Amino acid sequence: MGTPSLQGTMGAPSFTALQEMCGTPAVDYGADAQSVYSAFFDAYVAERRGGVSKERFCAFQAAIAERHRALQANPGPESQSAWANFFLDQRAQALSWRSAVDPTLRAG
Repeated sequence: MGTPSLQGTMGAPSFTALQEMCGTPAVDYGADAQSVYSAFFDAYVAERRGGVSKERFCAFQAAIAERHRALQANPGPESQSAWANFFLDQRAQALSWRSAVDPTLRAG
């Protein structure tokens, strides 16, 4: 299954709902929203299938939100580069978690 739209689909929560699962208000990620949703959705699948604890899932979201706020507070080329590098690592982590519990990602 690919990543659903930001509004969610049958069986897949919306981007806002994913963020609210951790009891925090939704963050506006602007142009990065779809990419962040992809990472959150992969982490969500891993959490739902027992590969990641709810606490780890929420910490994952919180770390991304914190880094994105730092980017918004200081939006220069260095901050953008730091955000991109950080987010790529987080995206890889989410894919790793999901692939451990989702055999469709390991087929090949």
